[in-house]
Amino acid sequence: MTELRRALTTFDLAMIAIGSTIGSGIFLTPSSVATALPSPLWILLAWFLGGMMALAGALTFAELGGMMPRAGGVYIFLQETYGGLAGFLYGWAYFLVVNTGGIAALSVAFSTYLAYFIPMGAIGIRLVAIAGIVIVTLINVRGVKAGGIFSDLFTTLKLIAIGGIILVGLGWGSRLVTDWSAPLPDFPGSLAGGFAVAMVGVLWSFGGWQHATFTAAEAKNPSRDVPRALLIGAATVTCVYILVMVAYLFLLTPEAMAASSRLATDAVGTVLGPLGGTLIAGAIVVSTFGTTGIYTLTAPRIYYAMAQDGVFFQKVAEIHPRYRTPVYAIAFQSGWAILLILFWGTFENLISYVVFTDWIFFGLAASSVFVLRKRKPEALRPYRTIGYPFTPLFFVCLSIWFVVNTLIEKPAQAWAGLVFLCLGLPVYFFWKRKGSNP
Repeated sequence: MTELRRALTTFDLAMIAIGSTIGSGIFLTPSSVATALPSPLWILLAWFLGGMMALAGALTFAELGGMMPRAGGVYIFLQETYGGLAGFLYGWAYFLVVNTGGIAALSVAFSTYLAYFIPMGAIGIRLVAIAGIVIVTLINVRGVKAGGIFSDLFTTLKLIAIGGIILVGLGWGSRLVTDWSAPLPDFPGSLAGGFAVAMVGVLWSFGGWQHATFTAAEAKNPSRDVPRALLIGAATVTCVYILVMVAYLFLLTPEAMAASSRLATDAVGTVLGPLGGTLIAGAIVVSTFGTTGIYTLTAPRIYYAMAQDGVFFQKVAEIHPRYRTPVYAIAFQSGWAILLILFWGTFENLISYVVFTDWIFFGLAASSVFVLRKRKPEALRPYRTIGYPFTPLFFVCLSIWFVVNTLIEKPAQAWAGLVFLCLGLPVYFFWKRKGSNP
């Protein structure tokens, strides 16, 4: 039987964690955060809280990843803790909404900013977005190491680009641009509601570090490499994002940030003029294309694991005999993402579906640390969560708060996400019944 190739190092996995997190979010969502919380200190607090959640999640998932270093990551954690249905619903949501929706949104963002250099209409943007998915699909089919090299290269490029934004903001901007002592002005609704709305964009931007767990079966030393990569990835992204937000506030006021539809371009343009727009457009093209490639690499390992468990198309469990990659899982995912590009709605609605659904399972997966510590106290744990039980408890409580507030503040998108999950119930029992018959 052909098996997955163990070829990824700690560096490769860390680049996956960083690269899958830094996509379009830090360029596009700070405007929505500033709209929901028009105060510099509250803006920074929202991004700081997002970073603390990412770090707490990484510290928690690192224990789970070291304990269960298998293909599928979070799918395996949920399955081992709560049973096959919980794992299936996560994989179902990831395929139907979360990862394919992320790929669709990222590829559209990539082609939209590419139009800055190559003029094209709406149809052209969609065609280029689809072509981008096809390209990264072919790269990842060729082998996990090829996908890892792609991840390393584009993550390095995007870190250089974001470093340029930080340099421009802190070097040529001024702290006097923003009134740092300005209180939160009166705005409609409650502070808790505004903060929850702001966190949609923040958590979209911070989501992705868990992708390092999906490829654990292809790591050279998964019990060591996966925990290290998660911690390096979450810590790096948190530091980078906080510095970027400070840089933005050195270049624009919160009001100007909220009013901007192209925040990064407008911010850098205040000191570099039209050249700034060109540089930022290029940075977003690199960042979104790179993250699209990483998402195409990692999540198919979930569907591969599902197929091995008999709750997905058996073809998806097949490994390419030469490249030793889950070729049908990769192709199946890319095909659905292309359909989403053709028929889905706006970027803002898309990320609300994605983030709400994702964080339901984040909270469940993190809580499995408590369950498994009690159920399997003697299990091998190469890494144990720092600050246990407070670290996972912090992550779980904030996940619950975010999910509940999203139900209140964005009910249409939240209920749509729940409907997608409920649709998975008959599908799961169909697969289980089919698997039980000869």
